[in-house]
Amino acid sequence: MRLTGVSAESAWTGLSVSTTLTSASTRPGLRLPGRVTLAAAGEDVPVRHIRLGLVAQAEPEEPSSPRLVQYHQVPIAGRFVVPAGRRRAVDFALPLPWETPVTIFGGVPLMGLRTGLRTEVSVDPDLDQGAMVPVFVHPLPTQQHILAALETLGFVMRQAGLQQGRLPGVEQTLPVYQRLGYWVAPLYAGPITELEVILVTNAAGVEMLLWMDRRLSLAGVTHQSISRFRVWHAGQERRDWVATVDGWLRHAINRHAAAVSHADWSATIRESAHVSRHPDEPVAPGYGLGGTAGSGGIGGGGSDGT
Repeated sequence: MRLTGVSAESAWTGLSVSTTLTSASTRPGLRLPGRVTLAAAGEDVPVRHIRLGLVAQAEPEEPSSPRLVQYHQVPIAGRFVVPAGRRRAVDFALPLPWETPVTIFGGVPLMGLRTGLRTEVSVDPDLDQGAMVPVFVHPLPTQQHILAALETLGFVMRQAGLQQGRLPGVEQTLPVYQRLGYWVAPLYAGPITELEVILVTNAAGVEMLLWMDRRLSLAGVTHQSISRFRVWHAGQERRDWVATVDGWLRHAINRHAAAVSHADWSATIRESAHVSRHPDEPVAPGYGLGGTAGSGGIGGGGSDGT
């Protein structure tokens, strides 16, 4: 599938810009191939540089409405001239960061989460021409297995979005991270009422953060905690992913419940319909990186950093 974004011709320079992707479907860590074509009208147009940027809506660190954020940018050409009445084409193969947000799961867009490729052509310090095309980012196999296991265990995705900022104790290369909110599956209901999943990916594997919340009353008393786990890409095809994710969830929920003084609802999970091993055996094959068990709070709740 080839997609093309075309900018309006600039009345000042007579330059138009179009960006064509060989295929708009890709995955984190791959290269996105395409071509930028510039056409000049009646005069020569000197170009200072061409840059490609990945753009998406993200929530700022301070609570407010989502805004368009360019979270990755790569230059693909320096100075050159587009002759009058001629075209100039620049081919590219844009490397995508491993942390590129996933926008498609199971062939379905993730709740309006979109990423676009923006082309910036600088012909003057005060004038950038841009054309944008959509990019469809599918999950890596490891990410796919994790998301599919959550679905198998009964979790239903209720929201997906990007958040600006840095996660404490997590190695990040991008200024944004992806947040996936789920309705809690019946098997795990009680100790938690909300689950948020954050996947931070690199070339070696995926770090998974489970952000859990339990609302204790209509007055807004909450308890929050974060647990972190890591799994490698290598050997992902031989792993029992439902058992792995179930083990992570039970380990995190039991930590979450144990830290709360409200014993009337803080019972640990003792059995699971999805694993045959005893739930108190060590969690494998993923391994925990510790985390933070928060404390009860009023209003926004209490949560320490990882």
